[in-house]
Amino acid sequence: MNIVVVNDDGWGTAGIRLLAKEMTKLGHVTVIAPEGARSGFGAAISVVPPIYLRRVEEHDLNGAEVYTTNGTPADCIKLAREVVLKDKPIDLVVSGINHGSNAAVNTMYSGTMGACLVAAEKGIPAIGWSINDHALDVDLHWLQPFLTDVTQHLLEDGIAPRTCFNINAPVGEIEGIRWTRQCVGHWANELVPLQEALPEGVTSGWKLAGEFINDEPSATDTDIWAMEHQMLSITPITIDWTDYGSL
Repeated sequence: MNIVVVNDDGWGTAGIRLLAKEMTKLGHVTVIAPEGARSGFGAAISVVPPIYLRRVEEHDLNGAEVYTTNGTPADCIKLAREVVLKDKPIDLVVSGINHGSNAAVNTMYSGTMGACLVAAEKGIPAIGWSINDHALDVDLHWLQPFLTDVTQHLLEDGIAPRTCFNINAPVGEIEGIRWTRQCVGHWANELVPLQEALPEGVTSGWKLAGEFINDEPSATDTDIWAMEHQMLSITPITIDWTDYGSL
């Protein structure tokens, strides 16, 4: 099985290294990752700038191939299909492990899930993994045993066309697995004025911040509820955004 591993945090992070190592237990792994952080890029593609690809010769993934690119997570999928694995089938795309939750509305912004959506559009089964902590040194050992087992289970059950899975893990011991839907919520107070000196000619500036507001805190079938109760959340996501109820 040919497995492509991508992320949006860049090749140097602990999440993608652990994920890639675990995926070598299931097949041949090719890592194609941004050379630096691309969080919040969603399914953005590099329309104007050229995309470069660099092979990483020294790494700790026995038997895997590793590449980095100046492109986006979505670009990584296109590079996998049309360049690196042009003459080979891609059986699975696994994205992550993202440092930070991609539950609820975060799915829309996520470069981790953006790569999965592009893979689904290409007819490739795809699974995104995230953990609910932005720290680069977050403890991943509780999640590690689930990576190959859950991935293999989802593959055996079959991933429907135009669909991918968004998996979000709590920090610490995982007490179970839940099938969930995307929580309804929103971000508030998202921009904080800069306090430092501004560049010449700039009159004002902000940095992104904010807090997530759960608009249905009593719902027990959402991805947010699952993580808050130390559950691994699995949410099926489709690339068809049509609101059929409005037709």
